[in-house]
Amino acid sequence: MGLLDRIQSSNIENNGENESNGNSKSNLMKNDDNMHKVKQQIHEILVEKLGQEMINGTIERDLVTREIIDTINRLRSEIKITIGKSETHEIINDLCNEVFGLGPIEPYVRDNEITEIMVNGPSKIYIEKNGLIELTNCQFRDESHVHAIIERIVSPIGRRIDESNPMVDARLKDGSRVNAIIPPLSLSGPCLTIRKFSKDPFTAEDLISFGTLTPETTAFLEACVKSRLNCLVTGGTGSGKTTTLNVLSSFIPENERIVTVEDAAEIQLRQEHVVTLESRPPNIEGKGEIKIRELVRNCLRMRPDRIVVGEVRGGEALDMLQAMNTGHDGSLTTAHSNSPRDALSRIETMVLMAGIDLPLKAIREQITSAIDMIIHQERMKDGKRRITYITEVVGMENDTITLQDIFVFEKMGTDENNNIIGKIKPTGIVPKAAERIKSSGIKIPMSVFGSPIAR
Repeated sequence: MGLLDRIQSSNIENNGENESNGNSKSNLMKNDDNMHKVKQQIHEILVEKLGQEMINGTIERDLVTREIIDTINRLRSEIKITIGKSETHEIINDLCNEVFGLGPIEPYVRDNEITEIMVNGPSKIYIEKNGLIELTNCQFRDESHVHAIIERIVSPIGRRIDESNPMVDARLKDGSRVNAIIPPLSLSGPCLTIRKFSKDPFTAEDLISFGTLTPETTAFLEACVKSRLNCLVTGGTGSGKTTTLNVLSSFIPENERIVTVEDAAEIQLRQEHVVTLESRPPNIEGKGEIKIRELVRNCLRMRPDRIVVGEVRGGEALDMLQAMNTGHDGSLTTAHSNSPRDALSRIETMVLMAGIDLPLKAIREQITSAIDMIIHQERMKDGKRRITYITEVVGMENDTITLQDIFVFEKMGTDENNNIIGKIKPTGIVPKAAERIKSSGIKIPMSVFGSPIAR
């Protein structure tokens, strides 16, 4: 059965009566099912006519647009179907998104106000906007449609997803983070989560305007990075750790060589002298896997001035600590945790995952000598991301790592829109690292710490 026959069999009739009554809305828009069938059939005939080039997205957009318009005109003339300008525009947009983009979620990928896209199977697409999650009215055709879009994302970067490898981490061209998981692991059908990053990386000024940082904490963190303190950014999922890591790394001087290590490259550095390393999953034969730990060890041989690890989540924590303790000062990394103290416990656990039998006291001594500052971030109930602690690792007392909070977020209540009112404030404690900052030639007023006493 040809395209026109299939559409005719779907009971899509001429809407001339409605037009004569001044109603410009066509039958297609009265029936979403019919509109969906028209789009699907036009897509099929485009694939038949334009071939593999269109499937691969290597064809020119103008050519595809012309073919869509020609097909719509055939529908109008041969079966007298009413397709208005708005419907034509919608069909062209949707099919071009299908050919050149990520199908129904392409508009959300382009929307700079949306920070997260969550696909829970073909029929439920959620987005996060202004820190709040909402359900959209868009859908995929079926599970195979979602799977095809996932394949389009992961294939260009050498990743794969199938029954033998049913989950994958990947990235979009702009660096946005992607996670996909498919049946049998996902009982909801293929699931896709996209953590979007700004095309223009956020600056320290942006974070100040968002309320994540203050001018005082920004000045202190800039001094920490420039004086080559080792910093650990911690927080929960979606708390903004990577964004903060990007801002911290922007303080690294231009004349230093930076090596980044990540599972999926997403750190956005503005400096010129940057080498980006990305882990590699096993191939279809289960061979060729390169883990983060191997990359961290390799980057030590690449003469880095700074090492930036996107996230430590396993045995690579030991290699990172050893790098920090062997002349690679000024390293930056992130880790999941609920508090600065919890971050140290997690680092201990990750070091033990390296498979080396070290006494707990030795691990804690490694941590104490390696990590100087912990910057803890939270995503609060109002959806806003704020740095809640800037904590210094001071030393060891018996078998316990001692910490001191330099800045702490103080919550003062909520406004009429349930937005949290508060600000990160100095505790009045001058950090032990102030001497190191001063000896690096960086001047920072003691008033930043809420203390009038100069050291």
